[in-house]
Amino acid sequence: MCGIAGFIDLSRGTAANELVARAAAMADCLRHRGPDDAGTWVAPQHGVALGHRRLAILDLSPAGHQPMLSHDGRWVVAYNGEIYNHAELRQALAAQGVPFRGTSDTESLVNGFAAWGVKATVQRCRGIFAIAAVNVERGELTLVRDHFGVKPLYWGRRNGHILFGSELKAIRGHPAFVAEIDRRVLPQYLRHNYVPGPYSIYQGIGKLPAGTLVTLSAERPDGQPEPYWSFDAVARAGVATPWLEGREDAARRLEGELARAVREQMLADVPLGAFLSGGIDSSLVVALMQRHSSRPVKTFTIGFELAEYNEAPFAEAIARHLGTDHTEHYVTAREAQDVIPRLPHIFDEPFADSSQIPTLLVCELARRHVTVALSGDGGDELFCGYLRYFAPLLGTRGGYLPAALRWPASAVADAASRLLPVARWRKFAARAASFLRDADPDQRYLRGMTHWPLSEEVVRDAEPVETMFHDPRVWPAFPHRQLRWMWLDTLNYLPDDILVKVDRASMAVSLEARVPLLDPQVAAAAWHIPLSFKAVGWSGKRILRDILARHVPPDLFERPKRGFGVPIAEWLRGPLRDWAEDLLSSARLERDGFFHAVPIRATWQEHLSGRVDWAYRLWDVLMFQSWLETQRGRGPAREPSRD
Repeated sequence: MCGIAGFIDLSRGTAANELVARAAAMADCLRHRGPDDAGTWVAPQHGVALGHRRLAILDLSPAGHQPMLSHDGRWVVAYNGEIYNHAELRQALAAQGVPFRGTSDTESLVNGFAAWGVKATVQRCRGIFAIAAVNVERGELTLVRDHFGVKPLYWGRRNGHILFGSELKAIRGHPAFVAEIDRRVLPQYLRHNYVPGPYSIYQGIGKLPAGTLVTLSAERPDGQPEPYWSFDAVARAGVATPWLEGREDAARRLEGELARAVREQMLADVPLGAFLSGGIDSSLVVALMQRHSSRPVKTFTIGFELAEYNEAPFAEAIARHLGTDHTEHYVTAREAQDVIPRLPHIFDEPFADSSQIPTLLVCELARRHVTVALSGDGGDELFCGYLRYFAPLLGTRGGYLPAALRWPASAVADAASRLLPVARWRKFAARAASFLRDADPDQRYLRGMTHWPLSEEVVRDAEPVETMFHDPRVWPAFPHRQLRWMWLDTLNYLPDDILVKVDRASMAVSLEARVPLLDPQVAAAAWHIPLSFKAVGWSGKRILRDILARHVPPDLFERPKRGFGVPIAEWLRGPLRDWAEDLLSSARLERDGFFHAVPIRATWQEHLSGRVDWAYRLWDVLMFQSWLETQRGRGPAREPSRD
């Protein structure tokens, strides 16, 4: 995995040596993504500059150096990612007489561009990638992002330049960039704990949407993203043409696709392993890896002292059954809290999914032993795994629960959310109370995806952007709501939360994370599988459970789903209290000028009282305030307490 950055000077007035220096400076901001090598390429006559930082995975020799020219010198590419089927591309190119110098997937990619063009080549690719490719003769820059947005790519137009980079810190490294916060995205950030695509936290800079490419040049700087692949089309086609075989045959067919994807993604010239939480998705990935490996697969888990958050015993039991080379580490509260001051720099824009903390810790553990790790991300969205796909249907089977019963039931759940002794139970009761207040399941689903429901009242001068979450006109008319919710999550929550979290956490420690469940052919198969094979009763991922049961006894994995969390609510009332108080003080909130202090202070006091858990809402504000502090160069307000 690597980091890419670059720009087009639309005036074409920058000298070659200055183009090189600026591209190198931008790329050096991404050294953590690529510690093994660095390179630049410039075309002064076109004003184009590319920078690259390399984490060597395939072909560790200098033949894999980037930016890389095609064999005929017509194309140059800087790219971040892996093309898992690049041997197929290479074989097809070799049959056309294309020569090769090395064995890297980059060489297969750039020669494909020369032979077939960019769009036709990436349509042949199975992989994860963010690509910057330049047609040398025309000076046209084409940016490409992979099917699901596994690899990040920011871009935009600022002060006579087109800027791009794997992370915002690279774009900030160019003198044309001006850091102006886009207030329009703040209400959506507070709703969802992430800045939704295609926006970023900065004005004029956005995320290239997954499955798209955009071509730009000094002569034609106004290009817009266009799709080369559409998840929406894949999902609609799958629902329209479901597999007709029974569940057992469908499971066998799906396992074949999964096995192929896992096998392809085990290709590496460096040590490789996998994250293992003991849940359905990671356990299935590890089981298929072990089936295709001649030696024990290296697996990694972190545990916590609090049993409520600890899945390490489940992972250890599955690792023992599969015979993996398993490493686990029990994280202390102090270790986890020590991560917090690093988060604003690692995530580079406000990001408030608190599972960022354990994700970073497990990545650090894995990186001590391997350079590549496979994960099970994507399984919930493709196979109906989240609780929020079932809880909104409470009381709707056979008709809506009458209002006369919904309101008393909501009051009972609300009381339970304050009185139950276990934090996880209180959170579940609070969510049940909010669901019961809404009659419409779609509104219940949206409520479950929302932290601050009236975020416009919290953000000053709010003129929020709209996303597809709140525009039912663009939702597909699927025969079941659960399909619609999976579709929404795959286009929003998956690329902007889950994949951001995994990419930044892994790349912060120079670890490549791969996601075999998001192979495009696996995803297409998943959407051809009838919903009845995924959701059975009130539990999801039934067909994945069927496949996993062929490798692991069900008693080792059949248990209620848990999130990958840490006790943020308790920490905010304890060791993080002084740190949070500094960031949430009325004076600071008023001085910074982005949020109204009154609703935030009220929420903070309610949380401190212990009567209600507002950890999600407060973490959103805290992560913004902490990020803002680093942007302004003030450093942390106060280090979290070590007590």
